Amino acid sequence: MEAIQHRTVEVNGIKMHVAEKGEGPLVLFLHGFPELWYSWRHQILALSSLGYRAVAPDLRGYGDTDAPSSVTSYTCFHIVGDIVALIDSLGVDQLFLVAHDWGAMIGWFLCLFRPERIKAYVCLSVPFLPRNPKVKPVDGMRALYGDDYYICRFQEAGKAEAEFGKSSAELVIKNVLTSRRPGPPILPKEGIGSHPDPNATTRPLPSWLTQEDLTYYASKFDKTGFTGGLNYYRNLNLNWELTAPWTGAQVKVPVKFITGDLDVVYTSLGMKDYIESGAFKKDVPNLEEVVVQEGVAHFNNQEAAEEISKHIYDFIKKF
Repeated sequence: MEAIQHRTVEVNGIKMHVAEKGEGPLVLFLHGFPELWYSWRHQILALSSLGYRAVAPDLRGYGDTDAPSSVTSYTCFHIVGDIVALIDSLGVDQLFLVAHDWGAMIGWFLCLFRPERIKAYVCLSVPFLPRNPKVKPVDGMRALYGDDYYICRFQEAGKAEAEFGKSSAELVIKNVLTSRRPGPPILPKEGIGSHPDPNATTRPLPSWLTQEDLTYYASKFDKTGFTGGLNYYRNLNLNWELTAPWTGAQVKVPVKFITGDLDVVYTSLGMKDYIESGAFKKDVPNLEEVVVQEGVAHFNNQEAAEEISKHIYDFIKKF
């Protein structure tokens, strides 16, 4: 894609694949599940054309980056450790951070653990999730939505992989990326891939996702499987245990938050109320702006790519 450069960097004991383009102040992009550096293809081109150096890795467990076999090699400390080592390798003290979905959760941990490295953070979809000292996150989700809530179903090693395996990687990714159903994702009891939507294979792709895009994602997940990405979910309770020292800590980095009004995160777990009630601002005192995009679902960096690129530029150019 228009001369995006690719290379491999040694970070924190693993080899990490990085895509980059442009010269200037550094903007680091962190992707979510089930995605890759490729999710930021539009923003890499847009920001590099505006005088920035855009860098997007495949996170640990994804794409062309190493995927350690142990489930517990995917805690927030491992992933943030990878990112800090990547920042060091890029030769900068500070950079702009842009992140979405699981990348956004890692972004919050990065801002909490190493705020001096981040000039400003543009966060998509997942707001800061303050640690509740009384309830482990997965236990809380199970109590709220039951065993078939997608995060609960992802907990057992190998189970979700086997369910995904009944379908093709391409179909799994197509279904996830193009879903527009708000509210908590509850999975069918008989398995994710047991009764694939008969219309899914023939349903036309939305204008923002091409067959070429889907083929690229599938080519990587066909090779790696989904285990690396699923292991992030399997460490939610362990992350909760490990981050006890940060209970009640605020994130002081300047932040702009952007979500779609159809986003599954915005429309579940009480997120809308948390964002609108002022509680989010209390936890993130330098939250400068909240943008809710009308008619946009979870993958807003791809669905509303041009708008997101403009939002990023309008915010970071102030610093």
